[in-house]
Amino acid sequence: MAMSEPTLGVTAASPAAAVPSFRLLTGVWLLLLGGTALTVWASTVDLGRLNVWAALGIAAAKCSLVLTFFMRLRYEPRFFSVMVLIAVLTLTVFIGLLFFDVSFR
Repeated sequence: MAMSEPTLGVTAASPAAAVPSFRLLTGVWLLLLGGTALTVWASTVDLGRLNVWAALGIAAAKCSLVLTFFMRLRYEPRFFSVMVLIAVLTLTVFIGLLFFDVSFR
């Protein structure tokens, strides 16, 4: 009887076994490059007070792509997604309070 390789707790049905395809990751990477180009372009356009909101929106979209695909949050249990969402909402509240404070100085 030959000894088998240890699986380290990874089965075919586990989330760790779900590996995104190279084509999908390349597409996400190209979207991130496009988001970077959009950020650079948006910095050259004068939108007034909307410049900050445009930059934050683009950054949030790029962050969600990185979290979902490159950090494999899509393949993790729902608990982790909820915890990341709570952390992002908490950060959003703090940034909003910071903007509120700065606007009334």
